[in-house]
Amino acid sequence: MGLFNRIKEPIFLKESSNAEIQIEKLKALKPLLNPEGQNIIEQDIKHLEYGIVGEKNIAFELKNSHMTMYILHDVYLEDGDISAQIDYLVFTKKICFVIECKNLYGDIEINSAGDFIRTTDFRGRKKKEGIYSPLTQNQRHLELMKKLKVDNKNNILTKFVVGKYFEDNYKSVVVLANPKTILNAKFAKKEVKEKVIRADQLVKYIKNMYEQSKEIGVSDERLLEWAQSFLELQKEMLKDYTDKYEQYKIYKDKAVKSIQKIIPTVEDKKATTIIVKLPVEETEIFKELKAYRLNKSREENIKPYFIYNDKQLKDLISKMPRNNDELQAVAGFGELKINKYGNDILKIMSKY
Repeated sequence: MGLFNRIKEPIFLKESSNAEIQIEKLKALKPLLNPEGQNIIEQDIKHLEYGIVGEKNIAFELKNSHMTMYILHDVYLEDGDISAQIDYLVFTKKICFVIECKNLYGDIEINSAGDFIRTTDFRGRKKKEGIYSPLTQNQRHLELMKKLKVDNKNNILTKFVVGKYFEDNYKSVVVLANPKTILNAKFAKKEVKEKVIRADQLVKYIKNMYEQSKEIGVSDERLLEWAQSFLELQKEMLKDYTDKYEQYKIYKDKAVKSIQKIIPTVEDKKATTIIVKLPVEETEIFKELKAYRLNKSREENIKPYFIYNDKQLKDLISKMPRNNDELQAVAGFGELKINKYGNDILKIMSKY
């Protein structure tokens, strides 16, 4: 009952961010790269740090809203090869707000076609460029959320009801977190304009949407269950950008992208190490883990990628985990998957 005693104020059920952990990983990797790679990774670190600042601005607004809500920050959802990284899910008694945070520099214009155009000023010269629509990105998040909720229902009628009324209970909103950004949406369509706001407008926006909603508010207990249902769907995944720096490394990686063969020489009959470069797909560990995935999928009558897809398989080999804690750092491996397949996978990994 402790949570319900605090329900008059916002409660973060998940406040941590994987981006902060990722920054530490990139900082540790930086000294192992050549100068060109260090320049690239430094820019990536700055972009991640910039994004974190924007998300903290939103967290500040939500914490000071004095509203009844549960909040999930940095939620990763996955269904086969489809995934979504959602900045914030904010659950009120009527609506779940799906928030995409954009800490954009420059001024943003949304034209009548719904295109996002950014204008930047560098030493007196203005530059205009189109950017990927965050509304489109957030709509894809909503579609995955809907699919997961429908698929988790047990009977056809319940699936139909959840699918039909999903849009009434879930609303997309893009929040521009940089206070210096100027938003020009005067030519945008009404349905687009209403979904893009500044961070200092967020609390007012949520309150207005809540008051205008004709939905019946759920109980405190049901509200918590609603938020926890997505917390349970959350996958523990770290975004791994390390593959892109492979070409800049100045040391031999332990990731099994090369193998060593010990060959005795005729002259001195001593062992000489020869490094034979192989694509990761041709290594023995890749083949064994792929065979395990196939056999397991046939046993359970599911698609192989439900266990882990090829990208996750490569991440598994790159990190070479030796226990469950290290396995959690691999893309796509949450508690449920580790409990189900972890022992088998670690047994295979221990051979290499």
